[in-house]
Amino acid sequence: MKKTRLDKMDFDAMCSTAAADPEGFEQLRQEAIENLISQAPQERQKQLRSLQWRIDQERRNGTPLSACVRISRMMWARLAGSNGLLDRLEQLQRCWNEGEIPPPEPSAKILNFPPSLGDG
Repeated sequence: MKKTRLDKMDFDAMCSTAAADPEGFEQLRQEAIENLISQAPQERQKQLRSLQWRIDQERRNGTPLSACVRISRMMWARLAGSNGLLDRLEQLQRCWNEGEIPPPEPSAKILNFPPSLGDG
């Protein structure tokens, strides 16, 4: 089978590759993950590898659907769970509101556009 990069494939090509050559697809998947992690800042790579290890463990246990559900729950816990992204954003908002840290300065000029003559 012709070797290509996973990021150069569309969804249908990925599906057909996975069906025709599961081992080759897995190798492409692992190379794509490694490539992405290696592009991250050095101080984040260990954390990303740890997260990928957890994802891989979930994928190995049970059916693909059950792994998908468990990985989705992991994602939602990181977003909305205790100390998740939403908690952190709310904490940052409280700090701004209480004056502990100043809000960021706008970095773009805001333009005013006159209303169109046809609007009304």
